[in-house]
Amino acid sequence: MPAPIVSLQSLTSTSDQLLATAQSGGCASSSCGASGKQDGIDPAIWEKIKNHPCFSEEAHHYFARMHVAVAPACNIQCNYCNRKYDCANESRPGVVSEKLTPDQALRKVITVANEVPQLSVLGIAGPGDACYDWEKTKATFERVAREIPDIKLCLSTNGLALPDHVAELAEMNVDHVTITINMVDPEVGAKIYPWIFYDQRRYAGIEAARILHERQMLGLEMLTARGILTKINSVMIPGVNDEHLLEVNRWVKERGAFLHNVMPLISDPAHGTHYGLAGQRGPNATELKTLQDRLEGGAKLMRHCRQCRADAVGLLGEDGGQEFTLDRIPGDVTYDATKREAYREVVAHERRDHVAARREAIGMLETAGSGKSLLVAVATKGGGRVNEHFGHAKEFQVYEASPKGISFVGHRNVEQYCLGGWGENATLDGIVAALEGIDVVLCAKIGDCPKEQLAEAGIGATDAYGHDYIETAISALYAAEFGVQPLAATA
Repeated sequence: MPAPIVSLQSLTSTSDQLLATAQSGGCASSSCGASGKQDGIDPAIWEKIKNHPCFSEEAHHYFARMHVAVAPACNIQCNYCNRKYDCANESRPGVVSEKLTPDQALRKVITVANEVPQLSVLGIAGPGDACYDWEKTKATFERVAREIPDIKLCLSTNGLALPDHVAELAEMNVDHVTITINMVDPEVGAKIYPWIFYDQRRYAGIEAARILHERQMLGLEMLTARGILTKINSVMIPGVNDEHLLEVNRWVKERGAFLHNVMPLISDPAHGTHYGLAGQRGPNATELKTLQDRLEGGAKLMRHCRQCRADAVGLLGEDGGQEFTLDRIPGDVTYDATKREAYREVVAHERRDHVAARREAIGMLETAGSGKSLLVAVATKGGGRVNEHFGHAKEFQVYEASPKGISFVGHRNVEQYCLGGWGENATLDGIVAALEGIDVVLCAKIGDCPKEQLAEAGIGATDAYGHDYIETAISALYAAEFGVQPLAATA
């Protein structure tokens, strides 16, 4: 079987001792069981989101999700979707996930849970619509809940069939639902959705968009009334709904949405979608961040989404789904909770230290008084630390540091530069272009060649803070850049 996506031993610099203690059933620290709860979050809400990598930016450093592609049927057509592929409404377009029966999905979930100790969430995001293909979705959730009762259950939907199943979702203790809502004005919706299939007939144009809008709002209100947390996905389509998403944000906040996730349209002609073939472009990173900044003060924003596949496995930003295809899964599997339980003991200790380091780092910035901001790209492979080699990074997490604090603002996907010990110049050119607007890159190690090319583009790069917590490293960098009192590095 494949190795865990991030090993227990690599989580922290002291993990050998922590893991040994966790596996022995005790903990050397009296506060090892501390939750690491973030300030300002209601305790009841924190209990729901603390291990959910999509609903908590903090949790995405430690915990993994997996999706099972059990729901291929769909009830709407989107201009950014080609039915040959996964539904781009709920997952990454242009890919074809391995479709599963509920029984096959159960085998896969147990196999992943045994091998990937970070796993905390099972989601169903299609590859069609999880609520329209309801019988398969429900059967999968019921089977998994019986075998792994502590795993969180989560689904994504376009919302058209959602109101019909809210009561059942509540009965199954599904407490996280994502709805893709791209409009609240049917005239805008008619530019996005050619047709819907509802109540045994097909509707088109403004009438279709009106029905979809009404059903989405009803489903959101019903979920809120039952205390089920909702995340709203919106696809940003320049010239179609980009300005309109401010109104969407207002509507969903008023109806109790917990998070609003604005995702960039992925419009590749090779995917064969209407938008792709018509030349509709997606937003660039700057345009996306500008819109997200304008939405601050409305519904709480999610900025760490990776638009993952309908069969994704692993930490956000990673996809080990191809390591767990059906041909690699045993025919007879039995769940073993040992690795997951030990991992959570390690994370409990790490989170306590991370929260303390974050508070100290943010406190330094708040008292800095420089009035300046810094955009920092971080190479990380999990654990909330600067722990990835520049040449091995497939994405960089982007943070903004200012006297207001340190905030996660997005990520930049890149092609891996170093393969087999060598780097390709063309790949490095692409990475430099992807990091446009970044002030400094933090990584565990970087060679002279990429550092020099980044410098030529006006981007600093350093490995001086390798393996520090991200916030500690950024605060020290900020202090060095602007001459404020630095913090001691946290090992």
